[in-house]
Amino acid sequence: MSTASASQFLQFPQIDPIIFSIGPIALRWYGMMYLIGFIAAMYIANKAADKSQGQWTRDQVSDLLFYGFLGVILGGRIGYVLFYQFDYFLVEPSYLFKIWQGGMSFHGGLLGVITAIFIFAHREKKNFLQVADFVAPLVPIGLGMGRLGNFINAELWGRQTDVPWAMVFPTDKLQLPRHPSQLYEFLLEGVLLFIIVYGVSRKPRPLGLVSGLFLICYGLFRMIVEFFREPDAQLGYYFSFISMGQMLSLPMVIGGIILIYWGYTHQENTAIKEPAKATIKNKGKK
Repeated sequence: MSTASASQFLQFPQIDPIIFSIGPIALRWYGMMYLIGFIAAMYIANKAADKSQGQWTRDQVSDLLFYGFLGVILGGRIGYVLFYQFDYFLVEPSYLFKIWQGGMSFHGGLLGVITAIFIFAHREKKNFLQVADFVAPLVPIGLGMGRLGNFINAELWGRQTDVPWAMVFPTDKLQLPRHPSQLYEFLLEGVLLFIIVYGVSRKPRPLGLVSGLFLICYGLFRMIVEFFREPDAQLGYYFSFISMGQMLSLPMVIGGIILIYWGYTHQENTAIKEPAKATIKNKGKK
């Protein structure tokens, strides 16, 4: 499709990626999106801790979010290099530490967060799934904000298309109309995923249901969006139609199914009751 025909489609809005700058210090929209996601996650986590009847404290929430932040950064970077730039890493191992050149992987960040949850649970003597279920509703907020950041940066755009809402991104050298796949991910991995996981987390349930549901839904949503998202140029497709993102998401779906099955088959030992209702019943007995 030529540039002339591309002009008939939506043009990317003129958005300065820098909100403001003071000397060498600049506040970027991308960083602001993650800051908003982190603040929102902390707010929801603290509210949940206040209603947990002593099972969680705000200090534990702060420690957990700190561990999780480290897990996201370290796991995300290592995952990106190993999953998406492994050949280049073999030639230039120092690339792993060149974070200023960009490159983060959600699936690597997920492995980092799982490791952080394991360390935190061991330190606080909590059940691993209890901590994972507590964390799962917080993740979609950061995911959604991050995808908005990708859109503002005009990066990670979708495949060429002629749908009415196709958009031409200034960072695309070919200037082709493409799917605004960042917004698809914002709606699916951010908004819809949060509604599903947070809604389930507020009801009585077996352990592992919330985190299992998160794994399944994210995996499915990501695999769907990958059909509209431009694959990484250095990787392309496997078997002519499968992207790396889809390959990495499939184990998430399988793992989520296993977690939910385990939770329901061991429900008598792992069921979580709704704190508010339990409090009312105890007061009535007194």
